[in-house]
Amino acid sequence: MLMRTDPFRELDRIAQQVLNSTGTWSRPSAMPMDAYREGDEYVIAFDLPGVAKDAIDIDVERNMLTVKAERRPVAKADDVQMELSERPLGVFSRQVMLADTLDTEHIDAAYDAGVLTLRIPIAERAKPRKIAIGGGSARKEISG
Repeated sequence: MLMRTDPFRELDRIAQQVLNSTGTWSRPSAMPMDAYREGDEYVIAFDLPGVAKDAIDIDVERNMLTVKAERRPVAKADDVQMELSERPLGVFSRQVMLADTLDTEHIDAAYDAGVLTLRIPIAERAKPRKIAIGGGSARKEISG
């Protein structure tokens, strides 16, 4: 039900991890995610540790889901000297193409312990259903 939109995105993510580069609004870093089906909905979980809830932006346009987040530096006093900084800062973004069978009008978003979880219900029209067979009826021929 989910489709990758950019085959080179994973290579960018690996390169950014190796180079420890900071994402910007024009070139955001990728964020790790899991996606799975649970009953009648799809669940997508994004890792965003240390990101404030108000720094997360979720948009859906047609079937393109876009999640952007920004991890800002923690305010430090003037007398603090940084000894080690490995946690990436900056902008993170991920785009996911959603299938037409998902109900993008009723996406539920929750943020807990640094994980953004989106629950997307499967549209009623996409769920399996039984088709009743009607009684025999005569066909009408159309003459031209």
